[in-house]
Amino acid sequence: MTTEPHPPSGPAEAAGPEGAAVRIGIDVGGTFTDAVAVSANTFELLGQAKVPTSHDHADGVAHGIMAALERLLADIGVGAGDVTFLAHGTTQATNALLEGDVATVGIVGIGTGYDAFATGRLRSLARLKLDSGRPLPIRYAGLKHPERPGEARAAVDRLRGEGADVLVAVEPFSVDSPEGEDAVVAAAGQAGMPVTATHEITRLYGLGKRARTAVLNAGVMPRMLETADLVESSITKAGVSAPLMVMRCDGGVMSLAEMRSRPLLTVLSGPAAGVAGALMGEKVSEGVFLETGGTSTDISVIRRGRVQIRHARLGGKETYLSALDVRTVGVGGGSLVRLGTARGGGAKVDDVGPRSAHIAGLSYACFAAADDLRDARLVRISPREGDPADYAVIEAAGGRFALTLTCAANAAALVAEDDYARADPATARAALEPLARELGTDVESAAQAVLRRATDRIESTVAGLIADHGLDRDVCTLVGGGGGAATVTPYLGARMRLEARIAAHSEVISPLGVALALVRESVERIIPGAGHSDVLAVRTEAEQAVLRQGADPATVEVDVTVDPQRNLVSAVATGATELRTKDRARAIGTEEARRRAAESLGVAPGDVRELAATAQYRVLGHTHRPTGLARRFARERTRVRVVDTEGVVRLHSADARVDTMTAGTADARLKELVEERTSYGDGGSRAPAVWLLVGPKLVDLSGVLDAGHLIALAATETNGRMPGEELVAIMEERR
Repeated sequence: MTTEPHPPSGPAEAAGPEGAAVRIGIDVGGTFTDAVAVSANTFELLGQAKVPTSHDHADGVAHGIMAALERLLADIGVGAGDVTFLAHGTTQATNALLEGDVATVGIVGIGTGYDAFATGRLRSLARLKLDSGRPLPIRYAGLKHPERPGEARAAVDRLRGEGADVLVAVEPFSVDSPEGEDAVVAAAGQAGMPVTATHEITRLYGLGKRARTAVLNAGVMPRMLETADLVESSITKAGVSAPLMVMRCDGGVMSLAEMRSRPLLTVLSGPAAGVAGALMGEKVSEGVFLETGGTSTDISVIRRGRVQIRHARLGGKETYLSALDVRTVGVGGGSLVRLGTARGGGAKVDDVGPRSAHIAGLSYACFAAADDLRDARLVRISPREGDPADYAVIEAAGGRFALTLTCAANAAALVAEDDYARADPATARAALEPLARELGTDVESAAQAVLRRATDRIESTVAGLIADHGLDRDVCTLVGGGGGAATVTPYLGARMRLEARIAAHSEVISPLGVALALVRESVERIIPGAGHSDVLAVRTEAEQAVLRQGADPATVEVDVTVDPQRNLVSAVATGATELRTKDRARAIGTEEARRRAAESLGVAPGDVRELAATAQYRVLGHTHRPTGLARRFARERTRVRVVDTEGVVRLHSADARVDTMTAGTADARLKELVEERTSYGDGGSRAPAVWLLVGPKLVDLSGVLDAGHLIALAATETNGRMPGEELVAIMEERR
């Protein structure tokens, strides 16, 4: 039986008064289902609960979700009617794809001539291997004339007769003309079969990639629909009136209705929940989030206050699923130490992991009783049949124990006293003594050797992500989450010379992320030669999507990116389900904002000046003026930091210009400034990168290169404001 650190029992902080509004986040993991309650006003953690995930129950994981919710509400002493937000994240769809436990998918290929040939080739999806090695169970039926009465229904009935559980309607150019796919959807509805149309999954071209994404979506749909129905009925019976939301793979949440049509969006939502917790709870603006569990560490990026997204690969193939760009390294708090032979013939720490104490069925040595470690000696084992016999464990008076990364971190005094992974340092050092003897060194050096080897691959991955996403190392922060955060993040920060910290309540960072997440929607369109109206239409589509799912209009922000080389227009909208009103008494003053900016800039507070301010933000900067001969080759530049009322640096720029204007003059003034600061070269013109501070919003327009598009999008943010209201524009010239 593996012994791991345990969460504190009962509320983490004093619960609010009876009737206090709370937000609930529930994370369904492979072993445990964790739930947290957060104050809807202060966002402080009020309590947490943990129950075993109920995979084998008649109601499946829905039973564990309700058990966790009921225990949590009882612990914090509030009623179901006080829940203003309820969301859960689940690994169910991910596990279904990993294990090959998917429904049989019937593909209705629509078209004649070459279109029929193209859709017919989708039969090859039956050869797509899931991570379990199992192929996708596929059935196929062609449909030449969906407009003819009865033909679509005949195709549906044929596939159901061949054992299909769910259908996918596929037509080569349905992103432009979806009538054929719509006919199949209608016929499936008449037959009572769940169905996915490819144009509902994405409006991007590429038949194979679009169909592959839709088929994977359909494969997990029946099980996800069943769970959704059970959870929804259960929370209704429990008296919770707040709509149920579900965690997405891009760090936001969606309504249950949206999940029913696109359950694939829940795949990979586990790591997304953790980074959402870091983004919302820790207010990270620029950094790398490392969520360390017992076996592995998930690593993701936050750049300029936004999680970084890419199209996910599933079954070894790229899909149109926009998911968190997360890299997983097989090193966690429970990873076992492995030994090799040094050049001189002695032993050396050769690796750490991938096997963990859990796989070996052993307790962590650092959590053993001191008496149980008497007469300890080191032995080498194979955790599982076929594994190399180079994993180091100790045998002592109390039995056999695992030497883990957690043991090394505690022996090196890197784990804080109140941390989830904390062990008695004296016990941890005693656990490492046999390893130190084997290595011919002292305990401290042995611990450092384990930590150094464990973080080799993690450092390489983090450095690669920093380079890939162009993070500014001057403001980049490493944030650790998960139960094993203290075993990796502090040491890695010192090693890479980056600021590092452990997230508050790191052991429940994933359910915290679920509780704090914003409603999110992403829209992508291929539009050759997109005009202003096209760009605004995509923006509006994303905005309306989050409003339909319950986002408060006052909280909605939309980021638009226009890629002229790919003819791609994309918009990401986010919004809260209620207007968040944090305690204004906690807002920092001018001098504290100056101090925070100076710290970020690496200069004295006296060298920082305020460039602009709104009710929610202060814009501060430091101007570097070249001296001597450098004046002939370098120009003056102003480094800028935008600090919010909580003291968080929300935006940073290495060289920007800041202008204050009123909403009534913004259209003309912005047009003038953008024209003035547009750069020209062999590749054409490039408008400056622009951010706007408008009311409570920090509007990011930096993904738009065309000056006309930029002005049109800015107008959507400034129109409707009071003419005399001040707003701030921050611009970086592109060089």
